[in-house]
Amino acid sequence: MPELQYREALRDAMSEEMRRDENVFLLGEEVAEYDGAYKVSQGMLDEFGADRIIDTPISENGFAGLAIGASMLGLRPIVEFMTWNFTFVCFDQIVSNAAKMRYMSGGQLNVPVVFRGGNGGAGQLGATHSNSVEALYSNVPGLKIVAPSNPDDAKGLLKAAIRDDDPVLFLESELMFGMKGEVSADDDYIIPIGEARTGREGDDVTIVAHSKMYHIAMEAAEELAKQGVEAHVIDPRTLRPFPITPVVESVKKTNRLVIVDESQPYGGIASEVGFRIQQRCFDHLDAPVERVTAPDVPAPYAKNLIEAWMPSVDDTIAAVKRTLYMD
Repeated sequence: MPELQYREALRDAMSEEMRRDENVFLLGEEVAEYDGAYKVSQGMLDEFGADRIIDTPISENGFAGLAIGASMLGLRPIVEFMTWNFTFVCFDQIVSNAAKMRYMSGGQLNVPVVFRGGNGGAGQLGATHSNSVEALYSNVPGLKIVAPSNPDDAKGLLKAAIRDDDPVLFLESELMFGMKGEVSADDDYIIPIGEARTGREGDDVTIVAHSKMYHIAMEAAEELAKQGVEAHVIDPRTLRPFPITPVVESVKKTNRLVIVDESQPYGGIASEVGFRIQQRCFDHLDAPVERVTAPDVPAPYAKNLIEAWMPSVDDTIAAVKRTLYMD
């Protein structure tokens, strides 16, 4: 399989789906003439033309609404946001219109739109540009939420999202756009939405982590292995619907769970997973469920503070050790 960057895998997914289906088009700020803020759409204007690769004004509320309307008429728009932080100005379009249109129309209208872009902290971007939005949008019925951790998953899941008849929010880490990995070259390569992936087998503790936190979890697991602790690492890949069954099966084996989640702890993804596991595995748990998240404060700007604010390998190792009563 060819080795591609994360951004190149996303581009392949969009280009292949646009060649397959003339109803698919891309719109967003700088996606055409500038090739995308992170060069995800590089070269796509030359291949598909200005009717299908569309530059928009700085008007998220407008072009998100345009995409929702187009999808209701049979097209399949892909909306690129420079960052998910900018979606707060079109929050109503996503949660009131895209998410609820199928329900409110009694199933007469589908909204096959993909909203995608950079999510979470990416260095010194300040409090308003470092939000992880997965918990916020996962609270809304009618939305599917995908957060891939590697280039191959990014391609397979984005193609599945474009073919999906419901609105899909596709969360990409700005820090992973340059990440390289082997990617399937199959034009019909699809990873179904709602299926988890096992990153590492282990019998001592289960760690659940998505997007770039998956790599924090894997690094922690490798360090723990040197200390005699074998962690079973699960990447859910999809946050809504959440693939809880593999986590349940793993916890029944390891009897311990740690969730690594970059979003805030209050009402977060880690909180939801922890609740579901205590509900299904209460008699199997040998220790309280632990979560590793960003602190419950806005992201700082200073380099030393943002580094301390982000969930880390050391935080994850400490949480695992608490479940094993090693401290």
